[in-house]
Amino acid sequence: MKNLKDLLFGVSIDAVIGNTNREVSVIQFDSRKINVQDLFIAIKGTQADGHDYLTQVAEKGAAAIICETLPEVTLESVTYIQTKNTHKALAIIASNYFDQPSQKLSLVGITGTNGKTTTASLLYQLFQNSGMPSGLISTVKICLGDQAYGATHTTPDAITINSLLNQLVQLGITQCFMEVSSHGIDQERTAGLHFAGAVFTNLTHDHLDYHGDFATYRDIKKRLFDQLTKEAFALVNADDKNGLYMIQNTRAKKLTYALKTSADFKGKIIENQLSGLLLRINDSEVWSHLIGSFNAYNLLAIYCTAVLLKMDSLETLKGISGLQSVTGRFQYFISEDNITAIVDYAHTPDALKNVLETINAIRTKNEALITVFGCGGDRDRTKRPKMAHIATSLSDKVILTNDNPRTEVPESIIEEMEAGVSPVHFKKTICVLDRKQAIKTAVQLAQPGDIILIAGKGHETYQEINGKRFDFNDFETVHHFLNQAAS
Repeated sequence: MKNLKDLLFGVSIDAVIGNTNREVSVIQFDSRKINVQDLFIAIKGTQADGHDYLTQVAEKGAAAIICETLPEVTLESVTYIQTKNTHKALAIIASNYFDQPSQKLSLVGITGTNGKTTTASLLYQLFQNSGMPSGLISTVKICLGDQAYGATHTTPDAITINSLLNQLVQLGITQCFMEVSSHGIDQERTAGLHFAGAVFTNLTHDHLDYHGDFATYRDIKKRLFDQLTKEAFALVNADDKNGLYMIQNTRAKKLTYALKTSADFKGKIIENQLSGLLLRINDSEVWSHLIGSFNAYNLLAIYCTAVLLKMDSLETLKGISGLQSVTGRFQYFISEDNITAIVDYAHTPDALKNVLETINAIRTKNEALITVFGCGGDRDRTKRPKMAHIATSLSDKVILTNDNPRTEVPESIIEEMEAGVSPVHFKKTICVLDRKQAIKTAVQLAQPGDIILIAGKGHETYQEINGKRFDFNDFETVHHFLNQAAS
């Protein structure tokens, strides 16, 4: 049980009806889960509005209700609190409920369009391998030390975040690496959190269906840095033109990393091969199993963050050399027939361009590059023709297929993708609606030495079609067909 008055510390309150000096049991924002003495916070979501259920919540025995609009009829047994932003109130109350766990460990938030998952996951891997148990909150999974769980959102809801951080504190773990999405920032899921530092990777075209325009998307990302304290660090990619913009108003210590421009942490690619990267960071060199310039940026960000968290620089370099790729992020294998299959999460124009340019930079050009990809339904439609244009310009053959069509008609998505294919590339582009069949077709087209890139879904183990999820794994599927072809 928690005292309501204590939970409200830091919440901006417009009006109160009833007594705040009372005990509440559990915080809820789902009206269906309300029990006697719970605290209900009415959230306006995309599917439902918690304000529509205030009467039912009160009748179920809720001790208190926090809302943006007070109901016309109130019960004496319930305390009603009005605030302008219940999303923010939820996050602050969740932090208070779990005794502000983010202040008891070093929480690092990683934001940007591409590279969040890899940077956060490899930081977790680096610290774990170095004997420093850590936490990870990412798109791929959630880890509490050695315990791993599946993830459903890039940035979970505020109650889940603070519950996870509290579990880390209880386990005696002192650092956590967390992906911070623009949706999470915009919906105030990270409000009330104390970040020891924040990392900016890059900013490119994505989520404009949600944010409306690029400037809004950029400014929402910037809020993470605006909210840092003077004791925190703000680390940004100086090669991205938005990097310095992110830290214009921050109170945190400003630091930069870059491969091309001058920066506090300067990197340079010495070798870039299919077997890995040789990277110079300041005056030291390190070999990594990871591949490509985009991973050089990720590794540079990882090195900087580890050093800023007081890990010894030589220990950090040694640890980086042992890091293994993240599931679904340039994950590859070579078949018995010498066909290389690469699975990557690239689902934005810039990410797809980076992956294809990386492959083209390290291949001999004597082999064919076959790209299989699709675009998700019910998401930003403007990137569909752009991604098809990139894929067909940088590949020898392209198979357009389904991604997660969700509630959209798959044929319509592919038609919008085809609009970006230049006439000169029509002959090397085919459409295979079924993703499994598309991957099988790529394997049938491939000759020894060729490279198959399957982009868009990466770590995902499902396909979402017509509101239902079906088991599907790109890596397992291509592995199966290549093994079948070799036998």
